[in-house]
Amino acid sequence: MVTEIQTLFPWIAAVLGLAVGSFLNVVIHRLPRMLQADWKAHSAEIEGRTVLPGPRYNLWVPRSQCPSCAHALRAVHNIPVVSYLALRGRCAFCASPISVRYPVVEALTALLFAWVAAHFGWSAAGIGALVLTAFLVALAMIDADTTLLPDGLTQPLLWIGLLMNLRETYAPLPQAVIGAVAGYLCLWSVYWAFKLATGKEGMGYGDFKLLAALGAWLGWKMLLPIILMSSLVGALVGIVLIVLARRGREIPIPFGPYLAAAGFLVLLYGDRFAPLLGLK
Repeated sequence: MVTEIQTLFPWIAAVLGLAVGSFLNVVIHRLPRMLQADWKAHSAEIEGRTVLPGPRYNLWVPRSQCPSCAHALRAVHNIPVVSYLALRGRCAFCASPISVRYPVVEALTALLFAWVAAHFGWSAAGIGALVLTAFLVALAMIDADTTLLPDGLTQPLLWIGLLMNLRETYAPLPQAVIGAVAGYLCLWSVYWAFKLATGKEGMGYGDFKLLAALGAWLGWKMLLPIILMSSLVGALVGIVLIVLARRGREIPIPFGPYLAAAGFLVLLYGDRFAPLLGLK
């Protein structure tokens, strides 16, 4: 029975990833808007203004709807990837184009889930890695869209990582605690050094919190591979955008997606990267 579960686990994880990816699309789209609404409400309260309550809007309400015609989608229209292909990428009601990003996020999550399941197998480490992967996909996409890394995702991710390591799932608990502290302070120090030298902000506080969360999951020894990998890829992508896309240097480039990608690779192959850097 255990052997059968191990064999089927990557396939089960892939199907689960499609469903989770569909929900992540909702999180990616709605969470930044929920934060903006909260910020406006807090600003109005500070200024003594009255803001009339609007319709309920959260991750569950209202039902999924077409962004063009606002028609509520039926269950058959929400089947991950399949519905997009069946509708040929257009709304069933108004025929407006549907962003290809929706099936891409669903397919990507399924692929990453299958990868994780094949690597860790049916185990506590495998289940935890699926949770971390889902968070990283959501954070990477939100940051790419809005340059935001919401506390509502980074902070729970940190605490879940520490809880996972109570039994040394990925790292001994002392290394996880030090990883969380060092992860935050490392980028915090870079932020202030850059700001004092240039008078500009080089990154946001969300980047500190994401690296702290990764440190809590993987331990302090994995921080250097994550930082080096994400910085190298981020620098290369930034140069390409500036040269080929003629993107202005003053336009911020989100760092969260590179941290998330590096964290995912180190989650799977950190034991191979660490010895190359003299970390055992």
